[in-house]
Amino acid sequence: MEGDCLSCMKYLMFVFNFFIFLGGACLLGVGIWVIVDPTGFREIVAANPLLFTGAYIMLAMGAMLFLLGFLGCCGAVRENKCLLLFFFMFILLIFLAELSAAILAFIFRENLTREFFTKELKKHYQGNNETDVFSSTWNSVMITFGCCGVNGPEDFETAPHFRLLHSDDVVPEACCQRELQTRDGAFVSKEDCLMGKDMYQNRQGCYTVILNSSETYVYLAGALAIGVLAIELFAMIFAMCLFRGIQ
Repeated sequence: MEGDCLSCMKYLMFVFNFFIFLGGACLLGVGIWVIVDPTGFREIVAANPLLFTGAYIMLAMGAMLFLLGFLGCCGAVRENKCLLLFFFMFILLIFLAELSAAILAFIFRENLTREFFTKELKKHYQGNNETDVFSSTWNSVMITFGCCGVNGPEDFETAPHFRLLHSDDVVPEACCQRELQTRDGAFVSKEDCLMGKDMYQNRQGCYTVILNSSETYVYLAGALAIGVLAIELFAMIFAMCLFRGIQ
């Protein structure tokens, strides 16, 4: 009976570690996509150092889970106590780190509000100054997503740096409609856009556009994270039970 329970525990341990292996592969893939994605998501992340750091943390966590899932599978199949103990300790550390990251993300969620981005845009945006990382990043975001400011063109009416450097322009060039939404895309009518004619401007704010485009991915990432945490918890339980059962 005890041998049957141990055998069952071994195969359950293998199954859970296989899911950890897959979860790590998914996190690794998402992390790589966020960092190298050419559609503009990288610029959004780069605009906030906290998010940019989070992308690399996700990449590292994915790589570690990928490796540990593989080690856990090997430890279960071979019934190696040293490997199982090593697996348990590292999964525990990763579990605590992920839990801490989730708590910190909840605490500092106000840093991602519409008001925060509006305040930062008005305070730091300098228009077409490509030597300024903040302005260049925002230009890339607005061109890529076909949007203007955080809430809309009205954001630039009270942006002191932009008004000082571009007193004759109502909006920056990045807010002007293009035939193709890339930096090389031809303007529909640049002069009319800069003069304030609505029909030649991208009128929708970037906050709404980006939120709508990323909402699916946010829920998917959240569900994936909860699933990975649950699997890690069960894997630790099975690893310790298998460790204690091996003679």
